[in-house]
Amino acid sequence: MRLFFAIDLPEGLTQPFAALQDDLCGADGLRFTDPTQAHLTMKFLGDVPEEEAGNGERGDGGPTVADAKAAGAAAVDAADLPPFEVEVGGLGAFPSEEYISVVWAGVRDGAADLEALAATLETEATDRGFDAAEKEFTPHVTLARMDDARGKDLVQDYLRNTDPTVGRFRVDELRLERSVLTDEGADYRTVARFPL
Repeated sequence: MRLFFAIDLPEGLTQPFAALQDDLCGADGLRFTDPTQAHLTMKFLGDVPEEEAGNGERGDGGPTVADAKAAGAAAVDAADLPPFEVEVGGLGAFPSEEYISVVWAGVRDGAADLEALAATLETEATDRGFDAAEKEFTPHVTLARMDDARGKDLVQDYLRNTDPTVGRFRVDELRLERSVLTDEGADYRTVARFPL
């Protein structure tokens, strides 16, 4: 199963998040994420086989779902963060504004706490055999993926000339999520929760 650690945006931010996507709906080539599943990805783990019945270990010695759960619990303990506030706002693109593959909303307030939690997650996960992150952690919520460049000029103009705010929310837990591919796209299901 494909696993990642995330902080979900609350239901109250679904509408402002969707409104932000509506502002970009004229850009051809964009594929929008489901606003009801908006989240901050804290650490992507990739494909992790489910534990074998009875022992929770893999035959090849690689990390298991149990290892992922242990990493999440240890990371929350190590970060030792109380619940904190995050404000989602501003825009950006990966890998750059010139070559856009992902359009995202950023984090204005709470970034330092998110970065601290991400750092402990990286340590705890890699200590348990998960792959190290290939890129530096940038707290963001994915708005859309650009499948082709037809709407690139419109997206670039929007990125350069707007500074929207999605809203604020309180972070009080980390989640281990499973990504399930369906005909309608990815569906995220919570595997475990780790209260701050």
